[in-house]
Amino acid sequence: MEQIKMLEEINRKTIKNTLLETLEIKFTSIGDKTLTAQMPVNSKVHQPMGLLHGGATAALAETVGSTASYIFLNRDDVDVRGIELSINHLRSKKEGTIFATAKPIHLGKTTHLWEIIIKDEADQLIAHSKLTNIVLPKKR
Repeated sequence: MEQIKMLEEINRKTIKNTLLETLEIKFTSIGDKTLTAQMPVNSKVHQPMGLLHGGATAALAETVGSTASYIFLNRDDVDVRGIELSINHLRSKKEGTIFATAKPIHLGKTTHLWEIIIKDEADQLIAHSKLTNIVLPKKR
């Protein structure tokens, strides 16, 4: 039940009037140090050839990895910023839904490294990403 409340809070606080709203990204599950979000694949996220745009996939990966750092830190005195993103686009997609799950590789005091696996509704691997975040003291 606590996870459901946390997901509702994350979705309520992070989406409105952001790129997440534009791309229709929604956080769907929290596990033991994992976070999953979904994004529909439709014309809003297509490149001119009618396929999922790699930049939209990258935005989903960075969103779920950065948000994971923030929620698992569970501190109000820090900010999280993505400082490096690498992504391999492995399969094209025209329509449906993709799901990005972030799991930690390293959770240090000042840097976090996340692996983000992006699959579709048929559990096919769409992309593989790594994100490095920096943890900064919040400016007052």
